[in-house]
Amino acid sequence: MTHPVSGPALLRPSGLAPLEVRDLTVVYREKPALWDVDLAVPPGQLSAIVGPNGAGKSTLIKAVLGLVPRASGQVWFFGQQLAQARARIGYVPQRGSVDWDFPTSVLDVVMMGLYGRLGWVRRPGRLEREAALRCLEQVSMSEFAGRQISQLSGGQQQRVFLARALAQDSDLYFMDEPFAGVDAVTEEAILKVLHELKGYGKAVVVVHHDLETVRDYFDHLTLLNVQVIASGPIDQTFTPENLEATYGKRLAANPI
Repeated sequence: MTHPVSGPALLRPSGLAPLEVRDLTVVYREKPALWDVDLAVPPGQLSAIVGPNGAGKSTLIKAVLGLVPRASGQVWFFGQQLAQARARIGYVPQRGSVDWDFPTSVLDVVMMGLYGRLGWVRRPGRLEREAALRCLEQVSMSEFAGRQISQLSGGQQQRVFLARALAQDSDLYFMDEPFAGVDAVTEEAILKVLHELKGYGKAVVVVHHDLETVRDYFDHLTLLNVQVIASGPIDQTFTPENLEATYGKRLAANPI
């Protein structure tokens, strides 16, 4: 199964949404991982992508960021293509996808978030070091600045990656399962940062798995199961009918 990528003359962004996706399809071994996805992420809100295992949630983030190939579809960030908007985008991948044995310090990891502004030739100096330390302080990790990342707990590692994203000072953030398997302290730290980003007018897109916290944590919801089942404000989207269409009958035991 192949789908030609739509040319730029065929589609145009309808506005300056932080993220706008049209007709996005991703195929793995002739099986669609995402099919004909349309999505618009609102500015200044916390948006969740929710769905069962294998629904394509992480694939959606990777596809819009150009990390996996698209069979078809177009993606705009603030009305621009990825190449023009890359400096405005921050990304926190799943913790399990990172090689935590790489020999580097916590502070160095966070300063990597500044390279988009510095370029790869100019070395970070005192100002960049101070900025990275402020980001670590935001996630309550400044005392670990000199520690090797391999020496941290899973929750601490997640907070370091969150600090690196903060150092990017982006306008749109993607976070892939940031709450998965973290301790209560880390979950509180992540929530605090999310609300701070929202307060600064940033847009945040989070792949999330815990249905019990969706309504409390987020403003906007996309229910995904290979295709978009529903997308919109929480009050309109987080309904028993939409959840059953996304997860099937087994959802009946889950509170909403």
